[in-house]
Amino acid sequence: MAAPSDVSHGRAPTVLVVAGEASGDLRGAELVAELRALVPGLRVTGVGGERLRAQGQEAIVDAEEISTMGLTEVFSSVGRILGAFRRVRDAIEGPAGERPDLVVLIDLPDFNLRLAPVAKRAGVPVLYYVSPQVWAWRRWRVRQLARNVDRLAVVFPFEEEIYRGLADVTFVGHPALDTVRPSRPAAETRARHGLDPERPLVALLPGSRVAEVRSLLPEMARAIDVLRADVPVDAVVALANEGLRPLVSPFVGRMPVVTGETWDLVAASDLVLCASGSATLETALLERPMVVSYRLSPLTWAVARLLVRVPFVAMPNLVLGRRAVPELLQGDATAVRMAAEARSILLEPGRAEAMRADLATVRARLGEGGAARRAAVIAADMLRGRDRTSAS
Repeated sequence: MAAPSDVSHGRAPTVLVVAGEASGDLRGAELVAELRALVPGLRVTGVGGERLRAQGQEAIVDAEEISTMGLTEVFSSVGRILGAFRRVRDAIEGPAGERPDLVVLIDLPDFNLRLAPVAKRAGVPVLYYVSPQVWAWRRWRVRQLARNVDRLAVVFPFEEEIYRGLADVTFVGHPALDTVRPSRPAAETRARHGLDPERPLVALLPGSRVAEVRSLLPEMARAIDVLRADVPVDAVVALANEGLRPLVSPFVGRMPVVTGETWDLVAASDLVLCASGSATLETALLERPMVVSYRLSPLTWAVARLLVRVPFVAMPNLVLGRRAVPELLQGDATAVRMAAEARSILLEPGRAEAMRADLATVRARLGEGGAARRAAVIAADMLRGRDRTSAS
């Protein structure tokens, strides 16, 4: 494929990518890597974390500045978030010769749905990759999103049906199909971290946000203590990033806490205690039984119960349309309930086997690999369209 030529008076084409949280940062980095192969000399700016910076993104805002998980958390961070928004807005609305040639938004709905109309008013085309789950709650935002973006690259097949007729939408497959795999055998992973090869292993994935870890990890750690009264398990915490480690140490005792090896640890485990989010899908792709938990502030939960229009929160359950993995939400997300579900899965081979079969079906429904490449081709096409517009 021919690369787009420079799109702004001889300077390198510039793409502004906005991604928050660990999963969005990963998806953005994958996209940028593929796009650089199609667009030599590409300049990347925007919002991201370690992975996007490793791909050469010039960070206007660090993703940690805008990472929140609910209404009350947003209230406490509103000044910081507004400041970050203004910086990104100013970059999009800058002088005509300095504006980005394309804005790529990745998930992060409460931030990105406000940026999309900014870019539209500035005449900068917008690609939304990994559409936010507006179909799950506040569904009126489906039309709002469709009005303010030029192209949508969605990662679940049912999303293409939701947006068809409202926006230029393409199902590109799920990017996790290309990346979620262990890098070493399970026995090697266990030996690496001093985990007993004969005992059942439980991996704890408490989320990537500070509020998630504070809310869920103490219960997950206590669940291991409760479980050990009946089942001699080993346990390990798979931490989303090293910055969360200070939050973890008061609760885990002698349990290993590991960053950068989540997929290896999940693949080596017999069961995963998992925060609701992208990790549930990644755990499904590794076909490991799981117990999904989540807690929000009481205010956020009360509002969510009024607005949410889907029967499940865990991605595997949403993809299958039924409860294949247990969900413990809000008051049910306790150590005792987690331990009870874990005990049942570990001691009933038939239940674990049925869950693994369901998770294999999840993988089959997510299409083929190559999502980041397909999304990059869309972005490159948009840059070429921008080039033609600038030349005319």
